[in-house]
Amino acid sequence: MSTQTPIASITLSAATSSVTFVNIPQTYTDLVIVINGLYSGTTYGKFDFNSDTTSGNYSYTRLLGYSGGVLSDRAGGTDGISLGSSRGTWIAHINNYSNSTTYKTLLARENAAGTGTGAYVYLWRNTAAITSVTFTGVGGNFDSTTTFNLYGIDAELSAQAKAYGGDTIVTDGSYWYHTFYSSGTFTPTAALTADYLVVAGGGGGYVQGGGAGGLRSTVTATGGGGSLESALSLTAQAYTVTVGAGGIQGNSGTPGNGSNSSISGTGITAITSTGGGGTSSGGSNGNNGGSGGGAFNSGTAGTGTANQGFAGGAAPTSSAGGGGGGAGAVGSAGSGSTGGNGGNGVSTSISGSSIAYAGGGAGYGTGSSGTAGTGGGGTAGAASPTSDGTTNRGGGGGGNNAGNGGKGGSGIVIIRYAV
Repeated sequence: MSTQTPIASITLSAATSSVTFVNIPQTYTDLVIVINGLYSGTTYGKFDFNSDTTSGNYSYTRLLGYSGGVLSDRAGGTDGISLGSSRGTWIAHINNYSNSTTYKTLLARENAAGTGTGAYVYLWRNTAAITSVTFTGVGGNFDSTTTFNLYGIDAELSAQAKAYGGDTIVTDGSYWYHTFYSSGTFTPTAALTADYLVVAGGGGGYVQGGGAGGLRSTVTATGGGGSLESALSLTAQAYTVTVGAGGIQGNSGTPGNGSNSSISGTGITAITSTGGGGTSSGGSNGNNGGSGGGAFNSGTAGTGTANQGFAGGAAPTSSAGGGGGGAGAVGSAGSGSTGGNGGNGVSTSISGSSIAYAGGGAGYGTGSSGTAGTGGGGTAGAASPTSDGTTNRGGGGGGNNAGNGGKGGSGIVIIRYAV
């Protein structure tokens, strides 16, 4: 299956007469251009390739359906290609843009709300590879907030993803990355070896911070100070991917643990990360979890799960809550009227860049509150409600002066394999 890889994106902050994509990489077979907005008060818009505005080098055939009826026509010998004259969405597919032996063909469609729709076939009579595209408003400007997006498609078999599933599927040329922000199915089309990151939902906060969701990873580092996990050997079948929700916060009752995240299926031992700890009945104790919830008022802090996360912080007084444990560090204890810091999360580059996940929530203090753990931990304070753990980072919720803490952040699952 071919997927669109983002190359460049431009969003106008003011009316602009001309927009150009330059230095277009030559590593794809096709290009896709998507424009939302276009213009008003302009006679029409046009575009050209490689700054070629030579009369006679462009032509088009079009079919339009609009409020006045239908229209089909063609034009040759132009100095650019018409974009139409309405606001809406314009999508174009440029075939074989990087070759240097044939003329370039472009297929496009437009949809203008309240006006109509159109289909176009364009031709640029030039054999040069396309390295830039310039869009120009004739007699006016493109409106502010108009967006221009450029994508690449590599239609060669070697560049196709080897599995289905995930909320996003992207490649950097070395790996394919399937990211699950919600539960779904991962289905390889052939046997492959896969790295993974599995982060559970974080625990809810009370006065103390909630514990982060457990973190298991085969890349860079894993949770709880453990050794890296082993990659999965997968076959051509469906595997179930579960992304855990964050735990409830204090104002919804006793804060709850986050839910587990996992990868499971026939022929493998399930990879399960444990939901982060919230607090137990009465709110003083922290629950055990992937990382443990902090304590409050001389309660007992929750423990973490081996190779997933660390314990929460203690709190000997009623004036401060301990920080929730993180995947990378223990939550700090509250001291006097100072809340404890949430334990830091773990950074991994499994997505292609280094990102921190599974930070513990900060504990509240009547004098000063602790800080949130890196990787999505919620902040603490007197506001109602306090901040939640970050969505799809597995952070614990922050604490609050009235036990009105933040919710835990939902988890995430990322699967990668070599192209």
